[in-house]
Order: sequence, then structure tokens, then C-alpha cells
Amino acid sequence: MSVFTVTTQEDAKEVYRHKDFRQALYDAGEVVMGGVLVNLHGEEHRARRRLENRLFRRETLVHYERDRFPAIIEQTLAPYVADGEAELVKLSHELMMNLAAFNAGIDRPQRTAEETRRLYSYMMKFIEGATLAHSTRDHNEVSREIAEALDKFDSEFLTPSIERRTNLLTADDGTGADLPKDILTVLLKNDDSLHLPHELIRREIAFYLLAGAHTSATAFVRTLDNLFSWVEQHPDDADRARHDPWFVQASVFETVRLQPSSPVGQRRALTDITLKSGRTVKKDDIVTIDLMTINRDQSIYGIDADMFNPHRRPAGDGVAPWGLSFGHGMHACIGQELAAGLTEHSDETRDYEFGLVTVAVQALLDRGARRDPSRVARMDTTTKRPYWGEYHVLLGSSR
Repeated sequence: MSVFTVTTQEDAKEVYRHKDFRQALYDAGEVVMGGVLVNLHGEEHRARRRLENRLFRRETLVHYERDRFPAIIEQTLAPYVADGEAELVKLSHELMMNLAAFNAGIDRPQRTAEETRRLYSYMMKFIEGATLAHSTRDHNEVSREIAEALDKFDSEFLTPSIERRTNLLTADDGTGADLPKDILTVLLKNDDSLHLPHELIRREIAFYLLAGAHTSATAFVRTLDNLFSWVEQHPDDADRARHDPWFVQASVFETVRLQPSSPVGQRRALTDITLKSGRTVKKDDIVTIDLMTINRDQSIYGIDADMFNPHRRPAGDGVAPWGLSFGHGMHACIGQELAAGLTEHSDETRDYEFGLVTVAVQALLDRGARRDPSRVARMDTTTKRPYWGEYHVLLGSSR
């Protein structure tokens, strides 16, 4: 088996779209990623994605951003605002987890701080599984911890959530009016065609919980960090950062371009393949898609492509301001628009299509978020990926 790297958008898009390349980024995290949507291929992937895509239509995104997320933000931020400070890594994952749990279909009947803490601890362990290949810890030990967390998550959260939805499906009059709009309900409602064993449903829901929370939480912290630095150097943009959602969304796009949640994509060849470039890829070879290079192409993003600039306008038609950070083709991130919003807004809903990361970042800035000069931010040393491990901010008036 050989491994080679592609470093241009054209080559990367070809690999992403090719039907004979399958996902290979999460092979090490089988304990939580085995058989989940992002790891499927071919007809099995198309069938499940077609069902789950229904929860990511524009009207659903607007519903989340307009009707669901404001209350979640207020409830999550209130104790931190009262304290006048927050640690962003924990806050961001807690905030995004609250929405991800709703979207995945995880009921939280107690609504207590202790219940939230337990769900948070399970989610953070699942995240270790998705990024296991980059962990600096013993992989077997981490896998055992993840398996234990899955069992506890199942008995405490998943099984009761399944039982409630099963009862609702039994009582449904055919209209679906009283059914929850979440991934778990979709899976249970379509059990006759999907035939998913309980263990796979468990991993699929855990995946939606970790993916929905972790990628958005990571982008949230990084965007705030980039904006803090930008406003220090460009004070004229301070007011825009606080009041202009278009500017904040552009900052999210720039952050995701420069600092993708995963710095690489990976695909495994299912057969011998000859690319348009003439390069031959043998069966089982791994292709690494170097997003850190591709997303900084100066011919597309300008001579300062490696710098954060929320005023950037990429060159060329069909070029995404976030580069290829959300993937491309059949495995493009299903929650991309939920997290980052739309680049083209409709007249009817233009106030609610900025994405949840933008809304959350603006909420922190509205509450006076700024770096805590007494506590220096530090990186996470338990992973090879460049994640923040601790990032303290002050909230409220600086006077």
C-alpha cells in the first residue's frame, strides 16, 4: 500500500467525486465510527444520506436558527455571563452539544446540570474516537474507554429516547405532525428499509452528537481567536464584529478555510485508478488531500492567502470561501449549511441563514467577550491536531 498527497483543488475535487475512492480518514476510530454515514460508500451511503438529508433542508435550518438556537444560547451562556468569564473550549462544546443532541434525537428529561455534565463527558469521549488516529495516548486504552462510554450513553440516554419515539411512531396518525424532527426518529421510522442493528444506531447517533458539536465548537473558538487578533490590528472593524452578521459569517468562512476541523481528507482506492493528471493509484492505496495547502492557493485566494482576512473575495466561479474544508462530492459535510450558513440568502429568510457558528460567535461578542490577559490560552497536547486545549475570556463591560 502506498500513500500520496494531492495539493490542488482540481485534483482534490476529482478524488472526492470519484466513485472508486472511499472514506479512509476514520479507520482508526472504528469503535465509534464503524458503519456511520460518513464512512459508508456507494448505494448504502446514498440511501441513508437521502433519508437524513431531509433534516438539513433550508426550512429546517431557519427553524433551528430562528426558533431553537436563541433560547439554547441564552440558557447556556447565562451562568458564564453571571460569572463574568468563560473557558471557551468547554463552553463551545457545551453550547453546540445542546443543539446537536436536539438534532440527533437525544432526550434530556431531567434538564439538570448533572445530566448535562454526563452527556458532555460521553460526547467528549466519542470525539476522541473520531480523532483517534491523531491521539498521543495509547489507542487501545482510548478505544476501551470509548466502548464503556457508549454503553453508559446507551442505557442512560439512547434507549429511553428510542422507547419514546417508538411509542410516538406507534401512535402516529400518518401525518407525522407529533413526531420529533431528528435523526433518531428518521432511522426508526425507516427501519423496514434500513434494517440497522441497535449497535449501529448507537454509533450513528453518537456520530451526529460528536460531529455536530465538535466541528462547530472548534470553528467557534478559532473564529473568536482570529477576530480578537483582527480587531486589535483593525480597530475600525470592531463595531462590525459586534453588529454585522455578514462580517462575522465571513470571519467564520475564513477561519474554516485556514483552520479546517481536519487538516486533511483521506480516501482509499477500491480498484486501480488513473487520475486526469496521469497518476496511477493502485487498489488499497491511500490518497491524502492536503487541505492546509489547497485552501491557501494564492491563485484563488490572493497573495495573502495564508492570512486571516474577513474581507477576502476568492477568485473564480464555484470557489467556496471556506475552500474544501467541508469536503466535496458525495461526502460533503451534511451539516455544512447548519453550521456555517448559506452564501446566498433568500429575501424571505435572509435574517436567519448565517449558520449556528456565526450566531454563537456574535452572541459572545454581544456579551463583551475578550481575551483574559491573566490566563494565556494553550493548545491541546493529547492530540496531534492543532486544537485549543484552554482559552479563557472575560465577559461583560471592560470598564
